[in-house]
Amino acid sequence: MYDLHTHSTLTDGELIPIELVRRMAVLGYTTVAITDHADPANLHFVIEAVQKVKEAALLYGVNLLCGVELTHLPPAMIASCACEAKQSGADIVVVHGETTVEPVAEGTNSAACTCDAVDILAHPGLITLDDAEAARDHRVALEITSRGGHNRTNGYVVTVAREAGCLLVVNSDAHGPQDLLDERARFLVARGAGLKKDECSRVLALNIDSLLLRGI
Repeated sequence: MYDLHTHSTLTDGELIPIELVRRMAVLGYTTVAITDHADPANLHFVIEAVQKVKEAALLYGVNLLCGVELTHLPPAMIASCACEAKQSGADIVVVHGETTVEPVAEGTNSAACTCDAVDILAHPGLITLDDAEAARDHRVALEITSRGGHNRTNGYVVTVAREAGCLLVVNSDAHGPQDLLDERARFLVARGAGLKKDECSRVLALNIDSLLLRGI
């Protein structure tokens, strides 16, 4: 199992990184990304902090990915910050998409979907077909999320992603222990978003190495 979008006490999460990893290991996860909110002010701090936990995570059987969620950046800055994150050691870059419940700048989805340094567009709200097609072409995965509020448009995202032929991932966007998903909950999030059973199996068993190497 994987979860590529979680938060810790490095920003607004409730768990220190290793407790988050431990709880996810107990639930059966083998790949976890800690992707705390980042902008130019804390980008390097977040990346360096998570890197220090990788060895401990391996002792719990978890491949910990060091990541960031670029959040509320002006769209014109997303590409440069995403590249800087990768150059600074981030394994994965998530962009906080144009969710319908926060004042994310218009154009954020487009900037993320056209950037080769971005891996996932989180909770992309009412994403356009053009942006979804750009995500397909640039190998940017669109997120199906269990997070309250952000998950209002899951069904819409699945419909557009299916039409565009782009990749989907299921993430928790966890901020606390109550947000973590067991195997059944992950399936229900995917199924409830409108994925067919065979689609659920494919999305939930995604080869993460292939995603990050853009070799899907």
